[in-house]
Amino acid sequence: MAAVTRSCRPWGSLLGLLGLVSAAAAAWDLASLRCNLGAFCECDFRPDLPGLECDLAQHLAGQHLAKALVVKALKSFVRDPAPTKPLVLSLHGWTGTGKSYVSSLLAHYLFQGGLRSPRVHHFSPVIHFPHPSHIERYKILFMEHLCLSDNLHCCLAGNAPNLWLRKDLKSWVQGNLTACGRSLFLFDEMDKMPPGLMEVLRPFLGSSWVVYGTNYRKAIFIFISNTGGEQINQVALEAWRSRRDREEILLQELEPVISRAVLDNPHHGFSHSGIMEERLLDAVVPFLPLQRHHVRHCVLNELAQLGLEPRDEVVQAVLDSTTFFPEDEQLFSSNGCKTVASRISFFL
Repeated sequence: MAAVTRSCRPWGSLLGLLGLVSAAAAAWDLASLRCNLGAFCECDFRPDLPGLECDLAQHLAGQHLAKALVVKALKSFVRDPAPTKPLVLSLHGWTGTGKSYVSSLLAHYLFQGGLRSPRVHHFSPVIHFPHPSHIERYKILFMEHLCLSDNLHCCLAGNAPNLWLRKDLKSWVQGNLTACGRSLFLFDEMDKMPPGLMEVLRPFLGSSWVVYGTNYRKAIFIFISNTGGEQINQVALEAWRSRRDREEILLQELEPVISRAVLDNPHHGFSHSGIMEERLLDAVVPFLPLQRHHVRHCVLNELAQLGLEPRDEVVQAVLDSTTFFPEDEQLFSSNGCKTVASRISFFL
């Protein structure tokens, strides 16, 4: 997928542009004054929803459902000064279809520092939770990260305080999370998460003020997994065989099969967590498998990011080296657009 940029802004007329500039300047002066008077944690939260929407429209290939669901959910959440619960999205689909790309866009267009913002936290089970036998200790350290926003890898390396000796963990969590509720948590590879770990998140995902009594309802949680990808692919294949446009595929066709795939997978992070059973997810976001013309779109985007003109021989070479499935139809890319960048480098 294309690299994240800030240049994607669908400006209208000159008069509209001047109005937007004036409004932005006024908002900036107010925000700057407030931030200069103290260390407010929300100062890094600078949502640019028009930019996000434009970037998704230009660079995210073949994902009409994901675009619509993500934009709709974010608009509703960001514009609400007092949300009733955190925004919780679960992204599902085949490898290389754009799940990680969308999550990086969210960080980029919501926080001034993007993925480097101190309010954006990324979790990977392969890096952070490598030993399933240590699951109980991970739960404690994981809650520490939610509250202190420290680096979890450092915690697991032995630099964290000994939470086993703390008598009032609940009050300690409450005090630290209250310091900044406007945070983004990205959980990658949910299908490799140690079973039971995610249950510590459940109190943070609902709407009750009772749990820890904090402002956690302004947080955003994004869960990413390949689980449900095969089921999504099958629905897309059946639609193609029935001569239906992929844009006619509805969320109602995909959501039940994704949910069932998650609940039937004992290795998924949501297993035995109660998160899906209690309907704590605001949206299940499906990513459809990519066809040949979508991969071509990715190649052209990547060439543009490299500052290169489109070269038909390079585009064709990348497509010819890509494996497609099923065997008979040769319809969907087996790796989506995941290997496009490396293949372009090989053929340049």
